[in-house]
Amino acid sequence: MLVRETATSVSVSINGRQHDFEVEPHETLAEVLRERLGLTGTKIGCNRGDCGACTVLLDGEAILSCLSLAIQCHGKTVITIEGLENPQTGELDPVQQAFVENFGVQCGYCIPGIVLSARALLDEKAQPTEEEIREGIQGNICRCTGYQQIVESIQAASRQPKSANAGGIADTGGASGQSNTDADNTQSKKGAE
Repeated sequence: MLVRETATSVSVSINGRQHDFEVEPHETLAEVLRERLGLTGTKIGCNRGDCGACTVLLDGEAILSCLSLAIQCHGKTVITIEGLENPQTGELDPVQQAFVENFGVQCGYCIPGIVLSARALLDEKAQPTEEEIREGIQGNICRCTGYQQIVESIQAASRQPKSANAGGIADTGGASGQSNTDADNTQSKKGAE
Protein backbone atom coordinates (compact mmCIF):
# COMPACT_ATOMS: atom_id res chain seq x y z
CA MET A 1 0.00 0.00 0.00
CA LEU A 2 1.30 3.44 -0.93
CA VAL A 3 1.57 5.78 2.05
CA ARG A 4 0.70 9.38 1.26
CA GLU A 5 2.79 12.11 2.85
CA THR A 6 0.77 14.71 4.69
CA ALA A 7 1.61 18.33 5.24
CA THR A 8 2.44 19.44 8.76
CA SER A 9 2.17 22.89 10.30
CA VAL A 10 5.43 24.44 11.47
CA SER A 11 6.19 27.78 13.05
CA VAL A 12 9.70 29.15 12.60
CA SER A 13 11.30 32.51 13.36
CA ILE A 14 13.27 33.47 10.25
CA ASN A 15 15.41 36.59 10.37
CA GLY A 16 13.35 37.97 13.23
CA ARG A 17 9.90 37.35 11.73
CA GLN A 18 7.59 34.55 12.69
CA HIS A 19 6.49 32.34 9.77
CA ASP A 20 3.82 29.65 9.85
CA PHE A 21 3.87 27.07 7.07
CA GLU A 22 2.32 23.84 5.96
CA VAL A 23 5.30 21.72 4.90
CA GLU A 24 5.59 18.32 3.33
CA PRO A 25 7.73 15.84 5.30
CA HIS A 26 10.37 15.80 2.53
CA GLU A 27 10.75 19.61 2.16
CA THR A 28 14.14 20.92 3.19
CA LEU A 29 14.78 24.17 4.99
CA ALA A 30 16.73 25.38 1.93
CA GLU A 31 13.70 24.81 -0.29
CA VAL A 32 11.40 26.70 2.06
CA LEU A 33 13.83 29.61 2.40
CA ARG A 34 14.42 29.97 -1.32
CA GLU A 35 11.09 28.97 -2.85
CA ARG A 36 8.58 30.25 -0.32
CA LEU A 37 10.37 33.27 1.13
CA GLY A 38 12.61 34.28 -1.75
CA LEU A 39 15.67 34.25 0.52
CA THR A 40 18.01 33.30 -2.29
CA GLY A 41 21.15 34.17 -0.36
CA THR A 42 20.89 30.58 0.83
CA LYS A 43 22.41 28.72 -2.11
CA ILE A 44 21.86 25.13 -3.11
CA GLY A 45 25.17 24.02 -4.54
CA CYS A 46 25.57 20.27 -4.27
CA ASN A 47 22.28 19.44 -2.48
CA ARG A 48 24.23 16.72 -0.63
CA GLY A 49 25.84 18.61 2.25
CA ASP A 50 29.29 18.65 0.69
CA CYS A 51 29.79 22.32 -0.28
CA GLY A 52 28.39 24.44 2.57
CA ALA A 53 26.72 26.99 0.26
CA CYS A 54 23.39 26.34 2.00
CA THR A 55 24.69 27.09 5.50
CA VAL A 56 22.32 29.01 7.79
CA LEU A 57 22.17 29.48 11.55
CA LEU A 58 19.63 27.38 13.44
CA ASP A 59 19.39 28.55 17.05
CA GLY A 60 22.88 30.03 16.57
CA GLU A 61 24.49 26.87 15.18
CA ALA A 62 25.72 26.63 11.59
CA ILE A 63 23.76 23.92 9.79
CA LEU A 64 23.39 22.69 6.22
CA SER A 65 19.88 23.70 5.18
CA CYS A 66 19.86 21.35 2.16
CA LEU A 67 20.04 18.40 4.58
CA SER A 68 17.74 19.82 7.23
CA LEU A 69 14.06 19.09 6.94
CA ALA A 70 11.85 22.14 7.43
CA ILE A 71 9.69 20.15 9.85
CA GLN A 72 12.71 19.81 12.17
CA CYS A 73 12.87 23.61 12.52
CA HIS A 74 9.50 23.96 14.24
CA GLY A 75 9.80 26.33 17.19
CA LYS A 76 13.35 27.33 16.31
CA THR A 77 15.13 30.44 15.09
CA VAL A 78 16.75 30.59 11.65
CA ILE A 79 19.13 33.31 10.51
CA THR A 80 20.09 33.56 6.84
CA ILE A 81 22.62 35.91 5.26
CA GLU A 82 19.78 38.38 4.72
CA GLY A 83 19.17 38.42 8.47
CA LEU A 84 22.66 39.47 9.55
CA GLU A 85 22.26 43.07 8.41
CA ASN A 86 20.71 45.45 10.93
CA PRO A 87 17.21 46.15 9.53
CA GLN A 88 16.92 49.59 11.13
CA THR A 89 20.31 50.99 10.10
CA GLY A 90 21.34 48.79 7.19
CA GLU A 91 24.65 48.27 8.98
CA LEU A 92 26.41 45.07 7.97
CA ASP A 93 27.38 42.48 10.54
CA PRO A 94 31.12 42.83 11.37
CA VAL A 95 31.82 39.57 9.51
CA GLN A 96 30.09 40.85 6.38
CA GLN A 97 31.92 44.18 6.62
CA ALA A 98 35.28 42.46 7.11
CA PHE A 99 34.72 40.37 3.97
CA VAL A 100 34.07 43.55 1.98
CA GLU A 101 37.07 45.41 3.40
CA ASN A 102 39.50 42.48 3.09
CA PHE A 103 38.52 41.27 -0.39
CA GLY A 104 37.15 37.99 0.96
CA VAL A 105 34.46 37.90 -1.73
CA GLN A 106 35.06 36.63 -5.25
CA CYS A 107 32.08 35.36 -7.26
CA GLY A 108 29.91 35.39 -4.13
CA TYR A 109 28.23 32.01 -4.50
CA CYS A 110 29.83 30.42 -1.44
CA ILE A 111 30.15 33.58 0.63
CA PRO A 112 26.75 33.54 2.40
CA GLY A 113 27.49 30.09 3.80
CA ILE A 114 31.06 31.00 4.75
CA VAL A 115 29.95 34.24 6.43
CA LEU A 116 27.36 32.36 8.50
CA SER A 117 29.89 29.66 9.44
CA ALA A 118 32.28 32.44 10.48
CA ARG A 119 29.55 34.20 12.48
CA ALA A 120 28.81 30.97 14.37
CA LEU A 121 32.52 30.43 15.01
CA LEU A 122 33.01 33.98 16.33
CA ASP A 123 29.92 33.69 18.52
CA GLU A 124 31.48 30.57 20.05
CA LYS A 125 35.05 31.88 20.25
CA ALA A 126 35.68 35.62 19.89
CA GLN A 127 39.40 35.36 19.07
CA PRO A 128 40.00 32.10 17.19
CA THR A 129 43.43 31.16 15.92
CA GLU A 130 44.07 30.80 12.20
CA GLU A 131 43.91 27.03 12.62
CA GLU A 132 40.55 27.29 14.40
CA ILE A 133 39.22 29.55 11.64
CA ARG A 134 40.29 27.09 8.96
CA GLU A 135 38.67 24.28 10.93
CA GLY A 136 35.51 26.36 11.42
CA ILE A 137 35.02 26.86 7.69
CA GLN A 138 36.25 23.45 6.53
CA GLY A 139 32.74 22.44 5.44
CA ASN A 140 32.52 25.39 3.04
CA ILE A 141 34.02 25.05 -0.42
CA CYS A 142 35.19 28.13 -2.34
CA ARG A 143 36.34 27.49 -5.89
CA CYS A 144 37.53 31.06 -6.54
CA THR A 145 40.09 31.67 -3.79
CA GLY A 146 42.87 29.95 -1.94
CA TYR A 147 40.98 30.81 1.29
CA GLN A 148 43.69 33.22 2.50
CA GLN A 149 41.54 36.34 2.04
CA ILE A 150 38.61 34.53 3.62
CA VAL A 151 40.71 33.65 6.67
CA GLU A 152 42.07 37.22 6.83
CA SER A 153 38.51 38.55 6.67
CA ILE A 154 37.46 36.38 9.61
CA GLN A 155 40.55 37.42 11.55
CA ALA A 156 39.68 41.08 10.90
CA ALA A 157 36.10 40.49 12.04
CA SER A 158 37.38 38.90 15.25
CA ARG A 159 39.16 42.15 16.08
CA GLN A 160 35.96 44.20 15.74
CA PRO A 161 33.47 44.81 18.53
CA LYS A 162 30.41 42.64 18.12
CA SER A 163 27.53 44.75 16.82
CA ALA A 164 24.17 44.71 18.54
CA ASN A 165 22.84 42.73 15.61
CA ALA A 166 25.73 40.30 15.18
CA GLY A 167 24.56 36.74 14.97
CA GLY A 168 21.12 37.67 13.74
CA ILE A 169 18.09 39.74 14.43
CA ALA A 170 16.56 39.51 17.85
CA ASP A 171 13.47 37.37 17.68
CA THR A 172 10.82 40.06 18.08
CA GLY A 173 8.29 38.82 15.57
CA GLY A 174 9.52 41.28 12.95
CA ALA A 175 9.27 45.02 12.75
CA SER A 176 5.50 44.93 12.68
CA GLY A 177 5.23 42.18 15.30
CA GLN A 178 3.09 40.20 12.87
CA SER A 179 3.59 36.62 11.85
CA ASN A 180 3.48 35.43 8.29
CA THR A 181 1.31 32.60 7.12
CA ASP A 182 1.80 30.47 4.05
CA ALA A 183 -0.65 32.70 2.16
CA ASP A 184 1.47 35.78 2.99
CA ASN A 185 4.58 34.12 1.59
CA THR A 186 3.72 34.48 -2.06
CA GLN A 187 5.94 37.55 -2.27
CA SER A 188 8.27 37.87 -5.22
CA LYS A 189 11.73 36.45 -4.82
CA LYS A 190 14.48 38.85 -3.88
CA GLY A 191 18.13 38.69 -4.88
CA ALA A 192 20.02 36.81 -7.50
CA GLU A 193 19.55 33.10 -7.80
